[in-house]
Amino acid sequence: MSSGLRVQTVQDDATYWKISTSTRTDIGAISAVQDALGLAASTVNTASTGVESAVSVVTQIRSKLVSAYETSVDKTKLNDEIAQLKEQLRGIGESATFNGVNWTVLRDGVDPTKPHQVPGSFIRNANGTVSIGMLNYEGVTSTSGSAVPADARYLIDDQSGGSGGYGVLTSTAFATAAGSAKNYVLLSSKSGNTSGQVEISLDANTTRGAITDMVNTVTGMLKQLNTIGSAFGSLESRISLQTEFAKNLNDSLTTGVGKLVDANMEQQSSRVMALQAQVQLGLQGLSIANASYNTALQLFRNL
Repeated sequence: MSSGLRVQTVQDDATYWKISTSTRTDIGAISAVQDALGLAASTVNTASTGVESAVSVVTQIRSKLVSAYETSVDKTKLNDEIAQLKEQLRGIGESATFNGVNWTVLRDGVDPTKPHQVPGSFIRNANGTVSIGMLNYEGVTSTSGSAVPADARYLIDDQSGGSGGYGVLTSTAFATAAGSAKNYVLLSSKSGNTSGQVEISLDANTTRGAITDMVNTVTGMLKQLNTIGSAFGSLESRISLQTEFAKNLNDSLTTGVGKLVDANMEQQSSRVMALQAQVQLGLQGLSIANASYNTALQLFRNL
């Protein structure tokens, strides 16, 4: 009654005690995975929000570039607006950080060819060993040769020694794919090799041909940003599903352990009440017997 368990020690039932002890350790591990999934959900949601915001800003930049086709438009003023939007893009990338983790800006010390991983499940194998299942946000598609648009899995690539090829906004791959005359980028890498790169901008002498190259380059960037956003969205959904599964699994294991080792409190309470009734009846019987003895003794004394 005090513990609520009918199998509290190995002496009570060795088999059930072993199963319950092992399962309780699994429940603890699954709870830890649930905590990790909560952190992962926040990290991915932050990155996803950053990408969504970047899509909106890049769309505005493309609209400004399209407006530059009109000969009566002041390209210098348009460029001032574009410059502000580019600063906004830099701010979005650097701000999309949760708990010190940023999946939108690639900095030194991170290998872009390796996927970002978060714990997704606790697995106990048939042979008794355990393992942790991981959820992945994939790395780049190629690891050698010139960077291609699909390699840009970040918003910004600020790696030193690189050329910005792993960031959508810093990669020249989109200009190359669009057949642009210049290596256009939206942002220059802070630490990378930017020689030969040209940041997208306008002035009074910008030709329609150059504007076309810029528009086509930005369009390719938007396509890849949508691909990244879709990947983050899919990972968010997977994390949400895994979180719900972990919760349900934890509840099921807890219920299963309870069926093995928990005491039937109603039954135990009934037994305790019956014993208490028996004790009370015994006490009352003794009380009646004592009263009868005292009465008889009193009668003999009066003789």
